[in-house]
Amino acid sequence: MDHAIHDKTETVVTRAGQEAVVIVGKEEWDSIQSTLHLLSSPRNAARLRDAIAQLDAEQGRDRDLIDDEADIF
Repeated sequence: MDHAIHDKTETVVTRAGQEAVVIVGKEEWDSIQSTLHLLSSPRNAARLRDAIAQLDAEQGRDRDLIDDEADIF
């Protein structure tokens, strides 16, 4: 279990005559779920691919993040 957490790698647990299971750290699982959610919409997935292509082509721009606590209204 420590390898799954510290190395960010999955551990496959095989069981005699039954389906195997995979152990991943909670942080890694949350990341996987977030990625699946972001890619679940074809439109959003296309926007993300376009943004990655822009960054790869060195056409990205630095932007300041909005502070969650800031009053944005």
